[in-house]
Amino acid sequence: MGKLTTGATGMNSRARRAAVRIGLALMALAATVALAACGSGIEQPPAQAAGTGNGNRVKIEDKPSGEVTISNWPLYIDKQTVPDFEKETGVSVHYIEDVNSNEEFFAKMQPLLAEGKSGGRSLMIVTDWMAKKMHEFGYLQEFEPAGLINFEKNLVTNLRGVSYDPGRNFAAPWQSGMTGLIVNKELAPEVHTICDLFNPKYKGKVDMLNELRDTVPLVMKCMGIDPEKATEADWMKAIEKIKGAAESGQIRRFTGNDYSTDLTNGNAVAVIGWSGDAVQLQADNPNLEFRMPKEGCILWSDNMVIPVGAPNPTAAEAFINYVYDPVHQAQIEAYVNYVSPVEGTKEVLLKKEPEIANNKLIFPPPSFTKNCSIQPTPSPEEERNINKAFNAVLNG
Repeated sequence: MGKLTTGATGMNSRARRAAVRIGLALMALAATVALAACGSGIEQPPAQAAGTGNGNRVKIEDKPSGEVTISNWPLYIDKQTVPDFEKETGVSVHYIEDVNSNEEFFAKMQPLLAEGKSGGRSLMIVTDWMAKKMHEFGYLQEFEPAGLINFEKNLVTNLRGVSYDPGRNFAAPWQSGMTGLIVNKELAPEVHTICDLFNPKYKGKVDMLNELRDTVPLVMKCMGIDPEKATEADWMKAIEKIKGAAESGQIRRFTGNDYSTDLTNGNAVAVIGWSGDAVQLQADNPNLEFRMPKEGCILWSDNMVIPVGAPNPTAAEAFINYVYDPVHQAQIEAYVNYVSPVEGTKEVLLKKEPEIANNKLIFPPPSFTKNCSIQPTPSPEEERNINKAFNAVLNG
């Protein structure tokens, strides 16, 4: 489909991408529910079973060459970046769209990673909390800064120094996003806070995400709890509030990206949703819009990581460095419509795609996200208990 345009053709492209994402989200949800039903969880393996990545730094050659295999989420890159990279570097890229959910992908890869193998992959894209967990398990290598000049120079300020990787030693943001409210402003004009989702006026017309780290922290914000400082008891209070709303019928259902269908057909008037989806939905229906909750949003990033056993880390770092060039990043950003992690991208798009460059969901000003929090990361023991409680609500 290539780069989006700003007219009717661009809107149709967005609509087609949204439709495919919904189908993929349903598959991912099915996989996640199946994992929960089997009683599996992502727990710390015995020390002797862990990989060998902790403390190991990528060793790079002078010049990238050969082949590289990349695992990413579906529909998360334009059609030209990979062939352009191949042409510029001479590296042959095997690009796989096989990350449908963090849990599903981890379950597939963990047996290999625990043996110091990567399944032939040199680069994977996973969300913040999963990058943290994989590093704790010893499954990731740390970057060689000499191969990442653009990354070191152009990473946006607000993504530097994150709590789980203060030096950005192993996780390079691919795209970022915001979790907040997507509202039909004609049918639910009063919804401006997460607490408004519990208003009986909207009973049966509210969707919440089945993602623990998005929905529960937002409800904690509604309750006056800082998610980044929350105790296990705080998590449980929020889950109990969600449980009550689900049992009363206030919440219509828990969804992945398929909340898009509920919004477009009127079954839902307000949902917890993702900023990039809102950009696409509003292109087709001006009544649908992302609203920053008064409590603030949840911020997240999907990150490029280099696993243990990666066969060509030199080419992996070359790819990271390539997409951190603002010109190359602008090409990606014009397609995916999430939040760019690369400084200078907006300036490139102002000349080529001003509609995208001026969209605060794609380039949010600090004032817009001032009350937002990053996805919290409870301890392994807390996570097991919290997951169990939340899954009981989802499957109740």
